[in-house]
Amino acid sequence: MRFCPGVSVPTEPTIAVLLPCYNEEAAIAQTIAGFRAALPGAAIHVYDNNSRDRTIEVARAAGAIVRSERIQGKGAVVRRMFADVDADIYVMADGDATYDAASAPALVARVLDEQLDMVVGSRIGEATEAYRRGHRFGNALLTGMLARLFGRSFTDILSGYRVFSRRFVKSFPVLSAGFEIETEISVHALELKMPVAEIETPYFARPEGSTSKLSTYRDGWRILNTIITLYRIERPLWFFGAIGALLLALAVILAVPLAITYVQTGLVPRFPTAIAVTGLTILAALNGFAGLILDTVVRGRREVRRLAYLAHRAPSRGA
Repeated sequence: MRFCPGVSVPTEPTIAVLLPCYNEEAAIAQTIAGFRAALPGAAIHVYDNNSRDRTIEVARAAGAIVRSERIQGKGAVVRRMFADVDADIYVMADGDATYDAASAPALVARVLDEQLDMVVGSRIGEATEAYRRGHRFGNALLTGMLARLFGRSFTDILSGYRVFSRRFVKSFPVLSAGFEIETEISVHALELKMPVAEIETPYFARPEGSTSKLSTYRDGWRILNTIITLYRIERPLWFFGAIGALLLALAVILAVPLAITYVQTGLVPRFPTAIAVTGLTILAALNGFAGLILDTVVRGRREVRRLAYLAHRAPSRGA
């Protein structure tokens, strides 16, 4: 929330619409027009990511603030947008006209009225071609996996339609490079236990002449890998503890016949197996200690992120 110098009455919260784009000449003007109609007072920022068509020219002609990010990947664009743009409320969508701009006021109102840090526009497909079956299945699979690993989740972790508070944006260390950025955003909110919500929003097919940049299998694998990596980083005790437990269980299975033979004969004839059991036990112990040490490190990192988050004012319509 911004305050006018010398005036006790707070001004209205500033809103920025962030649209990452790559070859969206056919859809970007429609997207900008939709958000301008829905949020008349918002500044609309288009960040072009090395488009080879006329995306930049069309966006400028439509009246958007246009900047470029040379590092390829949606994660790199989001990193740049979050660093550059200063506002109280951030509305992020794609520049392909698939998200319902008319739903933006409801998402923004939810953030302000309930002092939330993120509201996700969970997608409801208006047409079969808008939300392909492979994407729908993959989204459900990855969403369920995230809920199992982190305890809670959203119904649509891959939605690119989100509204953020300033304290979310300015405390979020963007590390992802590509379309897995939505997963990283979701995990960041879950790990810091931020107040968040979801609102169902229509999801439309792309306009004629606009093509999707998503690959069901390649991007699905990258998102799955991101979930596992984030679980290793954020839950090291459970991650390395599980590996240690599996190694220890294998060592016990191999050691039982050796123990039986030793009890019966007083001999240990299979030295390679005995050496393997010893090695597995040592590796299990190392994984356990690694998990304990890294869990302490992660706790410290989480505290630092929480303090950075608390350094900013909660979203509000005014005092």
